[in-house]
Amino acid sequence: MTLLIVDASVVLAREDPDDANHAHVTTLLERTDPVATLDLAYYEVTNVAVRAWKDPAALKRLLERLDAIAADGGIFSVSPELISAAVGLADRHGISVYDAAYVAAAEAGSGVLASCDIRDLVSRGLARSPADLIGA
Repeated sequence: MTLLIVDASVVLAREDPDDANHAHVTTLLERTDPVATLDLAYYEVTNVAVRAWKDPAALKRLLERLDAIAADGGIFSVSPELISAAVGLADRHGISVYDAAYVAAAEAGSGVLASCDIRDLVSRGLARSPADLIGA
């Protein structure tokens, strides 16, 4: 089994049936591989649910989904090592430290990073799209 690290874009796409990645993410998350994420995902999905969607019910579902992920594959928490790795990756690839933290977590956990962020992560070979991971 492979540890699947998901970023906030994957969790958000699972919640949003209008998202182009929704069906692929749903299929991906129904597999038996363990799924993990970063503690950062809690802040990212909360920001979208509260600020962009203005949907408290969606926020509740998103937080429950993240809690389920935490119980499954775990949550990578901030640490000096993770921050250092993220800063190095951000500098090398010209991406945000936020995005680089997911990449660093996937590397630290010997996992595969799933992301819907084509521009900053997938196109640079730092993550794989849900469609690619399910062979769509």
